[in-house]
Amino acid sequence: MPDRFVKLILLLGCLLLISPLSAQDPVTQNPYSYKSDDPNGIGKWYQGREIARVMSYLGIRWLERSSRQEEENTQKLINNMDLQADDVVADIGAGSGYHVFRMAPRVPEGTVYAVDIQDEMLVALRRKKKELGVENVEVVKGSDQDINIPASTLDKVLMVDVYHELEFPVEMMASVKKALKKNGEVFLIEYRGEDQSVPIKKLHKMTEKQAVREMKAAGFKLKENIGNLPWQHCMIFVKG
Repeated sequence: MPDRFVKLILLLGCLLLISPLSAQDPVTQNPYSYKSDDPNGIGKWYQGREIARVMSYLGIRWLERSSRQEEENTQKLINNMDLQADDVVADIGAGSGYHVFRMAPRVPEGTVYAVDIQDEMLVALRRKKKELGVENVEVVKGSDQDINIPASTLDKVLMVDVYHELEFPVEMMASVKKALKKNGEVFLIEYRGEDQSVPIKKLHKMTEKQAVREMKAAGFKLKENIGNLPWQHCMIFVKG
């Protein structure tokens, strides 16, 4: 048998041995799928949920609306976090800093990291920090896959109505998990998808069941869902 045929047979044998392993390799599997459905979505799906479009910096007025305290009871939300004086906290998707500058006085010996990816939001955050003379707020530019905070830094992470808009939830939650201390907590605040009376578009709401499913995939478990907010879940997740 000519040498070239022997080499070909050996090569085919190697490919047959390698292929099944590659097919089972989780690193090569894409956790996302793609199909158009809701006009408020980006056509990208994760764990059976279409990811919502990001609210741009043009929505700053809505973030700072005077009715927000009544609609969301933001004061109660911050009370739910049980912030300690020396806590290091991150607000992911901080926007204009509505929650950031309400948390800062609660952690006078700690730090609040205000993380956003939109330059216009970062400008607004820095301006507000200067106007208020707040020293314990650090403005951080994140990316769509990384919150850009060092490992084992954070006691608590706040994500208010932002998780459902993350284009890369797998990568972002891996980044959050890395930045959390061992006993750190994630406060996942999302409009209740189970409640049809909540006047928010479908893709901008989440059910507890869906949130638990996705957080479990990211290595987190539900510690508690505090049900004292008017429209939103206040879900506390810890490392699983």
